[in-house]
Amino acid sequence: MMPTIQGPEYTAHGAAVRKVVAAFDSFKGSLSAREACEACAQGIGRVLPHAAVVQLPLSDGGEGLVECVCRLLPSRPVTVEVHGPLMEPVTAEYAVSMDGRTAYMEMAAASGLTLVPVGRRDVMRATTYGVGEMMADAVSRGCTEIVMGIGGSATCDGGRGMIEALGDCRRLASRCRVTVACDVDNQLYGERGAACIFAPQKGASPEQVRALDARLRDFARATERAGLATPLLALHPGAGAAGGLGYALMAYLNADLRSGIDIMLELAHFDDAIRDADLVITGEGRSDAQTLMGKVPCGVLARCRREGVKAWLLSGAVDDTEGQLSTAFDLVAGINDADPRPLAVLMQPEVARHNLAATVARHIGGAG
Repeated sequence: MMPTIQGPEYTAHGAAVRKVVAAFDSFKGSLSAREACEACAQGIGRVLPHAAVVQLPLSDGGEGLVECVCRLLPSRPVTVEVHGPLMEPVTAEYAVSMDGRTAYMEMAAASGLTLVPVGRRDVMRATTYGVGEMMADAVSRGCTEIVMGIGGSATCDGGRGMIEALGDCRRLASRCRVTVACDVDNQLYGERGAACIFAPQKGASPEQVRALDARLRDFARATERAGLATPLLALHPGAGAAGGLGYALMAYLNADLRSGIDIMLELAHFDDAIRDADLVITGEGRSDAQTLMGKVPCGVLARCRREGVKAWLLSGAVDDTEGQLSTAFDLVAGINDADPRPLAVLMQPEVARHNLAATVARHIGGAG
C-alpha cells in the first residue's frame, strides 16, 4: 500500500489518493452518465481538492451510448428524419467520427420504447424500419463502419422493418462493417427468446407473446431457406436482443455482436485511464445480482481487478441480499441509504446529484 501523505486532501481510509476515475452508467430517469460523473467529481473535490479526477461516462450499449461517445471521442452529431416505431415521423440523432468513417448510433433513437406514449404502445405493430433508415443515412454520408447500441427497443419484429428500409442489405453489408453493442444473451425464439422474455415489458399479452414468438420462428425459417443463416444462428447469444434485431443484423448484415461495455471501455481507453489511478468509482441506477452479468459496473470491475485498482460501487439503490456485490467490490453503497424521502423525491435530478456527491464525500473522507 502506498504510504499516507499528510493532509486531508490526499487521504481516504488511510490510503493515499492522488487520482480517482469516475466511471458511471446513467441513473435511468434521474441522471445521465455525464451528470453522475460530475456529481461524483464534486463529492471528491469536497474532501480531496488536490486529487486528479478523470470522468468517463459510460454505457453498456443501451441508453446513453451516443452521448457517451460524444463526450469521449472527437465526433459531431447528425440528425435525420426517420419513421418511428409506429411509422410516425421521428427525428433521430447519431454521432459520426471527425474523419467521417464511423457512425455511432442507438436503435432506440429510431425505434425506442420511450418514443411511444404508454397508451399507444403496440408491440404487434412496432417496427425497426427507422433503424434501417438511420443506417442508410450514415452510409450515404460515407460511413464505412457503424457501431450500434440495441437496448431500449419498442419492437419485436425480428429486424424485418430494418431489412425493408434498407432494401438491398447485401449492398450495405459490402460497404459497411456493423458492430453491435449488446448486453443480453437471449436467443431469437423460445422460452428465452425475444418475445417470451421482453415482449411483456412492451405491453404484450400472453396471447400476443405466443403470436410474436411464432412470427420470429417463421422469420428464422425464411432466412434459413434463403441461405442467409443456419438454425444455430437463432440460438446465438444476443439474437433475441431488441426484439430480434440482433438476429437480423447478424444474418443480413454480417454484424459482429459484442459486449456493449467492452466496446465502450475500449473507446474510452479505460485501461490507460486507470493504470495510475488509486481508486475507481462506478455505479448505476439500481444494482443487484444482474449487475455482474455484463452491466457497466461489471465491466469496470473486471478491468480494475486486472490492473490491481480498487473499485467502489455507488448506485441509486442496491439489492445485495446474497452478498455478491459486496464480495466483488471494495465498497458497495446506495446513495440514498441516509435519505428517508419517497422514491419520487429521490429520483429528482437535483436530489440524486446531491446524494451522490454527499455519499462519495462521506466514504472518501473515511467517515462511511
